[in-house]
Amino acid sequence: MRVGLFIEPHRGATYDTQLRLARHAEELGFESLLRADHYRAMSPAPMPPGPTDAWVTLAGLARETKTIRLGTMVNSVTFRLPGPLSIMVAQVDEMSGGRVELGLGAGWFEREHVAYGIPFPPVGERFDRLAEQLAVITGLWRTPDGSTFSYEGSHYRLVDAPALPRPVQRPHPPIIMGGKGQKRAPDLAARFADEYNMPFKSVAQTAEQFDRVREACFRHDRDLLLSAGIVVAVGRNDREIAQRAAPLHVSSALPPEDPVEGSPAALVQRIGEMAEIGAGRVHLRVTDMTDLGHLDVIASDVLPQLTS
Repeated sequence: MRVGLFIEPHRGATYDTQLRLARHAEELGFESLLRADHYRAMSPAPMPPGPTDAWVTLAGLARETKTIRLGTMVNSVTFRLPGPLSIMVAQVDEMSGGRVELGLGAGWFEREHVAYGIPFPPVGERFDRLAEQLAVITGLWRTPDGSTFSYEGSHYRLVDAPALPRPVQRPHPPIIMGGKGQKRAPDLAARFADEYNMPFKSVAQTAEQFDRVREACFRHDRDLLLSAGIVVAVGRNDREIAQRAAPLHVSSALPPEDPVEGSPAALVQRIGEMAEIGAGRVHLRVTDMTDLGHLDVIASDVLPQLTS
């Protein structure tokens, strides 16, 4: 089982906080650190220091880490044009020596768009844009050396793009898609993605979505890595568990989740259940990015049991 971490810096985390966590996770042997792409917190009263931009942050982390994989889960198509995004990701991939992953989704949090003056079209148009962005980005990255790439869509038009820079990973960095959508998300993932992630739901809900993705993959004659996001609040005693679980019970705009609040053994069990339904990777969401002891508990009491 591949095990990585997932963080939400929009809850309140400076670059230095994220760097300390990334370096500590790397030392402990976590495979990856993926971060959300949001411009404000979901809680009613956002707190300082405020958001950090995903790719600005990842560029810095790329130069200050050595082995841990880095990426987004997931970028909102409303935030960036696909051509410039392909350049950003390829550049950070080079800066990291080939350790970048790109998560891409349709976006959903209207309040952050309103707050920062970002257009927020209806969900159907957002998915149309997602399909075109996936086509543009993969098209640019797959363009043969010395050739150019052109694209004519309803929302994006590219003419003789030089398709540079090239990412280190070939044919391109892994592309992650996910979510609970029953039709378009699985279909787009089967066409363009390398991994499909079901975020923070129960084993039963995750299994149902995995089946939809498998059906889409069968239609398109492709295989995808299936992964599960798991919210974690684990500790070695009741005090540690309660302290780490407290932020999970604060009102927010997030849909209901199915966290693991308990002992390391409870997390081992949940990961095992996800493996049984087909997950080959889990992304563990830790809420307090300053609580490096949380990572220590998972690394010492959970990770060894997954590889034995």
